[in-house]
Amino acid sequence: MEHFLYAVKKLLPRRLFALVQPYYHFVVAYVAAVRYRHPSRQLFLIAVTGTKGKSTTTELIARILAADGKKVASLSTIQFKIGDEVERNLFKMTMPGRFFVQHFLARAVAAGCTHAVIEMTSEGAKQFRHRFLEIDALVFTNLSPEHIESHGSFENYKNAKLSIAARVAEGMKRPRYIVANADDEHGADFLKFPIEHPLPYSLRDLSLYSLHKDGVSLVQNGTTLRVPLLGLFNVYNILAAITLARALGTTLQIIDRALHDMPPIAGRVERFAATLRDGKRVTAVVDYAHTPDSLEKLYQAFKDSPKVCVLGNTGGGRDTWKRPEMGSIADRYCDHIILTNEDPYDEDPRKIVNEMEKGIPNKQKLDIIMDRRTAIRKAIELCPDGGHVLISGKGTDPYIMGPNNSKEPWSDAEVVQEELARV
Repeated sequence: MEHFLYAVKKLLPRRLFALVQPYYHFVVAYVAAVRYRHPSRQLFLIAVTGTKGKSTTTELIARILAADGKKVASLSTIQFKIGDEVERNLFKMTMPGRFFVQHFLARAVAAGCTHAVIEMTSEGAKQFRHRFLEIDALVFTNLSPEHIESHGSFENYKNAKLSIAARVAEGMKRPRYIVANADDEHGADFLKFPIEHPLPYSLRDLSLYSLHKDGVSLVQNGTTLRVPLLGLFNVYNILAAITLARALGTTLQIIDRALHDMPPIAGRVERFAATLRDGKRVTAVVDYAHTPDSLEKLYQAFKDSPKVCVLGNTGGGRDTWKRPEMGSIADRYCDHIILTNEDPYDEDPRKIVNEMEKGIPNKQKLDIIMDRRTAIRKAIELCPDGGHVLISGKGTDPYIMGPNNSKEPWSDAEVVQEELARV
């Protein structure tokens, strides 16, 4: 049935498919749920949505629940995990096809999982990938402009996110939870839905928080939690996970145990330190930051350190408005900037970089190196002792996407480690 439905899509003329697209996506979602016998009904299903922080928050929640004795499955941009079984996400999309998601949940049920945490996107919601998933809890992290060209407007983008909250409110499960960032101007809209547990979170919930060079610390209800994640944005991600976990009955002591020694999250402020042959100490950081707000927050997390920044943060054919803005942010925060290729798809990669260059008035601090590996190597060579090389835009993306959906296998993390060893 799955192959039949996809064959129908290919056979339909493009204009005709555009007219029937919502109905097509609805039918595919329904057939996928029936095919795998509605596995979400047998799990406590947690959805995580927002512009930034979704993957990190998904991983944090899954780790906390596992520490509390639950068998957990999680699906994110980074990886698919069922219990201790982990598989890297190579699809270059957060929510793969509806059949994949339903099959993943069915596998989780078969493996004895009681909880599942799924990262959900506006693009997925637009294509009804959240339909026929019975959601117990939704976590909203934040909202800022993204995918505007795909959705048509920021309001449409926001409404796609809100449609996930609507699914929670319309669902058959009880009780239902919506955890939302009250410090975000859009958080209140997610808390208006009629559910049993609307749960805002805010920095005001903390008695104290501190940002350190190797992590953050938070004080809540007299308990201090030290977590080896960097930046104020991660304080928010941790707060989101804590708020839901405590509502589900997990103690702060268990949460502290779960997060105190957690390993780095791949592609999310992932650090690689090395002493180079000339004795220079350099730390390279790989991060997914691909919106103006997330890029600025990444740079602010290293405000006291010299920074060489490698970026190409706008893929071909999308969100062209942000290209000069990303360049402008790099110009404000970085000691040296290297613009490079990222995911041009069918667009001229040099054109993308040229549009980013318009936001960088100080050309003396700028290099353009289109080969991404060479750009990373040059950044490491230019970085001063004790400084940071910040490589943004791809995170754990497994390919550089070129014309006609061509794929060049890629890993920023692997290339960084190879080049640190070489230099």
